[in-house]
Amino acid sequence: MLRDITIRGLGVIDEAVLDLAPGLNVVTGETGAGKTMVVTGLGLLLGGRADSDLVRTGADRTSVEGFADLGADHPALVRAAEAGADVTEGLILARNVAAQGRSRAYLGGRSVPISTLSEVGERLVAVHGQADQWRLRSAEEHRVVLDGFDPDVARLVEDFQRLYDEHHALVAEADRLRSAARERAREADGLRVSLEEIEAVDPQPGEDEELRAEDDRLSHADALRDGASRAHVLLAGDDSAWDGASGGALASLGEAVSALEPWTGHDPALADLHRRLAELSYVASDLTTDVAGYLTDVEVDPARLSWVQERRAELTRLQRKYGETVDEVLAWAQDASRTLLTLEGDDARIEEIEARLAKLTPRLGAAGAALHDARSTAAERLGAAVTAELGRLSMPRARLVVGVTTQPHERGLELPSGDRVRYSRNGIDEVDIALAANAGAPPRTVTRAASGGELSRVMLAIEVVTHGGGSSTVPTFVFDEVDAGIGGKAGVEVGARLAELAREAQVIVVTHLAQVAAYADRHLVVRKADDGQVAASGVVEVAGDERVRELARMMSGDESDAAVEHAHQLLASARGRVGESPESA
Repeated sequence: MLRDITIRGLGVIDEAVLDLAPGLNVVTGETGAGKTMVVTGLGLLLGGRADSDLVRTGADRTSVEGFADLGADHPALVRAAEAGADVTEGLILARNVAAQGRSRAYLGGRSVPISTLSEVGERLVAVHGQADQWRLRSAEEHRVVLDGFDPDVARLVEDFQRLYDEHHALVAEADRLRSAARERAREADGLRVSLEEIEAVDPQPGEDEELRAEDDRLSHADALRDGASRAHVLLAGDDSAWDGASGGALASLGEAVSALEPWTGHDPALADLHRRLAELSYVASDLTTDVAGYLTDVEVDPARLSWVQERRAELTRLQRKYGETVDEVLAWAQDASRTLLTLEGDDARIEEIEARLAKLTPRLGAAGAALHDARSTAAERLGAAVTAELGRLSMPRARLVVGVTTQPHERGLELPSGDRVRYSRNGIDEVDIALAANAGAPPRTVTRAASGGELSRVMLAIEVVTHGGGSSTVPTFVFDEVDAGIGGKAGVEVGARLAELAREAQVIVVTHLAQVAAYADRHLVVRKADDGQVAASGVVEVAGDERVRELARMMSGDESDAAVEHAHQLLASARGRVGESPESA
């Protein structure tokens, strides 16, 4: 519910604070006192259109701020949190309109687009009365009202939407696959050519690195043999060696070991040197053998070198197209093979989708027909119930008709009857709430046929019949002009119906009828100061004798004894009708 609303610099309002309560809140005041500005301010707070002309003369801006106390999972709170608002202690909404025309919106202390404020407002408050503020502003809203009236209809809507979503996803996938068929064929041909090219070369993992090393070795075979031969001579010795040496490093090491060996027992340090020389001699011996083996392995093979270089050229061509290394080329080939399998399987997928659609489409058509029948039945009951309510709201000759129609379409959804109709995710129906305001008059859509006051009464009747507070997530309803053109007994009935709706939701009503105000759970009065402005203390709650005097003023324009007595009687009657004893207030 809305806990409070603060309005500054709006029309005749300098500053006004409305402390709201659960149940029925009534706002009254003399003509021109600024009652309508309360609804205007609320409209701004909920994301309505801003006009700089609304800014009070002499003020630099209009500001409206409200605090809403909602459950943690309420859609308005969830949407505000998604927008980044701080909702830990409730939801604060704010709207500023500068005299120059610029408007800004805030949720939970964070600046947000006006559209976001409007989205939250739609989930928070339903305003009835002005043509651009009431709930039935579009045919889609007409459908929402009807679907929310009957739980069976709501269930059938969910069934249809589940089938529709599945059907829509399959149709979209099939269309995508068909539209891309030519491109898929080109892609598949390209992949086949590339895979055949790679398969013809048949690269092996790591082959590029192995061939690079072999190419380097074969290209320098003569130099490698010469270097290894010279190293072998220096190690093993050779009388014909290039430097004329008669003995190599191995022989020298042996002589050094022999020279130290007789004296190792006389000095530990010398013994350690002898040991290290012996180890070096063993290593040199092994190294000499290895060098000799290397000389045996190194061959000058021009034919092999040519083959290696040709093979490397083949691999390089692949690497320029498919990867930096042979391993990357092989990885690309694996991915391409998987993609090719997918592309070649698309035709089979289309056939599978078509088979599923052949079974699903009749089910969707049957669900649409069932939903249409249920809506048609619910529409008759809703129309009759609202018509009865309108009779109690000083519209005795009015008749509400809820039309449920379908539109033929040659490519639409086929029904069990064989007819094809236009359809959407919400079914096959177009719903229109129409009003015949007088006997014999043809029903016309309510958005064109009803005045502001009639619209408010139609919405009041709908909310009462559908128990809007109980079945809707909207916790607060606002009615303006709901009592336009009525009085007496009809006003009493309007007040009673508002009180009935207020049992399940918070209701805010701007009224000039004492018969309506008598039902209030909280009665707020807008009072102007002598300068014609509404100051900070200009909106006050009245109770007890003060409330009785306000009701007397509303009925007769004065506070005479007769008027006060009449007000007492009216208040007692209202309390008794809602089950409250006269002494309890």
